[in-house]
Amino acid sequence: MKHLQAVNKYFWRYRWRFLLGLIFIILSNYFRILTPQVTGYVVNSVEKEIRDSVAGKKTAQNPTLPKGIPSEDITSNSRTADSHRSTQDTKDTANYDILVKKFIRGMDKAKPSFGAKVAICGITLLLLALIGGFFMFLMRQTIIVMSRHIEYDQKKAIYDHYQLLDANFYKVHSTGDLMSRMAEDVSRVRMYTGPAVMYLVNLLATIAFSLFFMLRKDPLLSLYVLTPLPILAITIYYVNNIIHKRSEHIQALLSNLTTNAQESYSGIRVIKSFVQEKAMLHFFSHNSEEYRKNAVGLAKVESIYFPSMGLMIGLSTLLAIMIGGLYTIYGRHSTDLGTITEFVIYITMLTFPVSAIGWVASIIQRASASQKRLNEFLDTVPGIRNPPAPAAHRLQGNISFEHVDFIYPNTGIHALKDFHLDVRRGEKVVIIGRTGSGKTTVAQLLLRMYDPGKGRILIDGVDLRQMDLQDLRRQISYTPQDTFLFSDTVMGNIQFGLEGPDEEKVRRAARYASVDKEIEGFAAKYDTMIGERGVTLSGGQKQRISIARSLVKDPEIVVFDDCLSAVDAKTEKEILENLHQYLQHKTAIIITHRIFSLVGFDRIIVLEEGRIVETGTHQELLALNGYYTYLYEQQQQENVQE
Repeated sequence: MKHLQAVNKYFWRYRWRFLLGLIFIILSNYFRILTPQVTGYVVNSVEKEIRDSVAGKKTAQNPTLPKGIPSEDITSNSRTADSHRSTQDTKDTANYDILVKKFIRGMDKAKPSFGAKVAICGITLLLLALIGGFFMFLMRQTIIVMSRHIEYDQKKAIYDHYQLLDANFYKVHSTGDLMSRMAEDVSRVRMYTGPAVMYLVNLLATIAFSLFFMLRKDPLLSLYVLTPLPILAITIYYVNNIIHKRSEHIQALLSNLTTNAQESYSGIRVIKSFVQEKAMLHFFSHNSEEYRKNAVGLAKVESIYFPSMGLMIGLSTLLAIMIGGLYTIYGRHSTDLGTITEFVIYITMLTFPVSAIGWVASIIQRASASQKRLNEFLDTVPGIRNPPAPAAHRLQGNISFEHVDFIYPNTGIHALKDFHLDVRRGEKVVIIGRTGSGKTTVAQLLLRMYDPGKGRILIDGVDLRQMDLQDLRRQISYTPQDTFLFSDTVMGNIQFGLEGPDEEKVRRAARYASVDKEIEGFAAKYDTMIGERGVTLSGGQKQRISIARSLVKDPEIVVFDDCLSAVDAKTEKEILENLHQYLQHKTAIIITHRIFSLVGFDRIIVLEEGRIVETGTHQELLALNGYYTYLYEQQQQENVQE
């Protein structure tokens, strides 16, 4: 239960709706609890009418009095019996609710005929049912609707927190697990904030009202009738401990199953190309079977609840009829047919609340397990955070890496070692090197996806860790190596970084990225829908739309991370010429493993195992006849072969 304390703030947020819901639950149960008392009154009235009718018939059939018995004695005995019944009726009605007392006094004052009395009582029972049902409707409109609001708020809070978490978090946790926690776990918590709370308060109110009037009516009979309930409580406690442990395990299995399915859908082209459908199906079937076995096992444990509830409630009903009947036959404890009827109805009313104890307890246990999983992420502190007083700074484009060391926390790879680089405003710098040499890490650190372990990174003399994080990223355009497009239109993808729609900027950025002509050739042009992750486009088209998305921001600093690997040489030349015009007054860092000899870059940085091994212009590096020269000659040979 301690894990569910995290949702208390939502109860406070919707406290008035919650409070009204509690009031409606109490009122609904209050009017429902009057039904047994009115019914008991009707049964006693019927019994009295039958008794009087039988007595009248006997008197009519035997008009001659027995010898030796004076008529005045019979009259006196009759009056005494009537007086006793009247006293007993008064004693019984004294234990009723105040509204029922007023109803009975009104009936006694009006003195309707027997048929009219039964009809009035029937109408009264119908009205009590309608009033109780009306308040039940209101309690659902408050409590259940409140739970939907809480579900929305909780999903929003989780999504917002996901957005704050750093890049390393997403390398450690799978997308399927993230989705499972937001969908399945939040839904289970909603069952606690809505149905569980509503039925818990409802059963407490029903039990409290029932026990109050049962003990008030006949304490001894109540004790006999309620004897099975402690056994029921022990059973519930024992089974709940088992359910709690199994629920946590099942939620973890469901998360694995969701992850498996999500990866299969995302990588369906790879699966088909390697003809691994059966293997993936076998893997999914294995996970699904594991989940099924555990879920069925939990269902079997939960199935103990309802038969045990039925058994205990049946025993209580049997005890009420048997013991109450014996009391009535032998005239003990002032028990009558009305009392037995009331107790049977009380027990019937207690059937669902008592049986719901197990169900509610199961929901709470599952919600607790789910909230524990949610708290694991919600309590995760982002590794990259804004400083207490972030500096608002308009970037000019001067960049300095001062003896930066960086090790990836999840793999331990030493990506950069004593990396020192100064880039002046408006300078165009190319960083080249083998795969794994640390090129992409430079871009990740500049965008502050990670913080360096040693050293610092400055822009215009200000440490990145002192800048506002969103403001920093807003002023840097980044085209990642792994192109990602959203399931949106071409227009929507390109203008993704803009605060508002601007068709002119989008078209200009598409021209710079040399993709405007192809977009115009689409059936819906810029309104063409792109499939998930750009599945409907070629690799080159995705890369160029991604470049256009970066250019449309028109920032002072531009970072391209190997973003031309999927385009042909002709398109590459066209894009580079456009970029040369676009980047005239901007600071640019272009990361690649291919050498661009068409653009006069200010400097070329050669990385090897996280260190700068060579630096200079294209001609200066060729003159060194080192690693850069080797790369250049290799690329020239590939171009000749093509």
